[in-house]
Amino acid sequence: MEKIHATTILAVQHNGQVAIGGDGQATMGNYIAKSNVRKIRKLQDGKILAGFAGSTADAFTLIERFEEKLNAHGGNMKRAAIELAKDWRMDRYLRRLEAMLITVNKDELLVLSGTGDVLEPDHQVAAIGSGSMYAQSAALALKKHATHLTAEEIVRESLNIAADICIYTNHNLVIEKL
Repeated sequence: MEKIHATTILAVQHNGQVAIGGDGQATMGNYIAKSNVRKIRKLQDGKILAGFAGSTADAFTLIERFEEKLNAHGGNMKRAAIELAKDWRMDRYLRRLEAMLITVNKDELLVLSGTGDVLEPDHQVAAIGSGSMYAQSAALALKKHATHLTAEEIVRESLNIAADICIYTNHNLVIEKL
């Protein structure tokens, strides 16, 4: 059975605001399996937002583990991310997961990968998934040249640009902000 995958997730911190968004498309091989998947989750009573890209079941496993780490570390997002990354590298089951996460709170933006990376991206812009480079490029340009836009507006416009270019990204967007 083919894995369901492909998406674009983008997070932006801009002018004291933070927003994260994702498209709704999931593909299986060369066809669209679902067009309205919700890949953004509110955690810790809405204080932390997370977006995932990759195999859906794997991503849900990571979100659940991340929530467990958040609870164990009193909602400290960076500490929870580091602990999840350690487990992800060391645990035989987790090592095989094919997904990535972006997590944000009002102060931090982190990218978590299966190689044990917990990255704080440059320029307060992070993107993962098949359309990530399109969305990230657009967001960086908008942050630089359209400084009047909100973080949410930058995320929305950048994801729409990615959806116009990437065949694995659609215009069914979910955007959350803090």
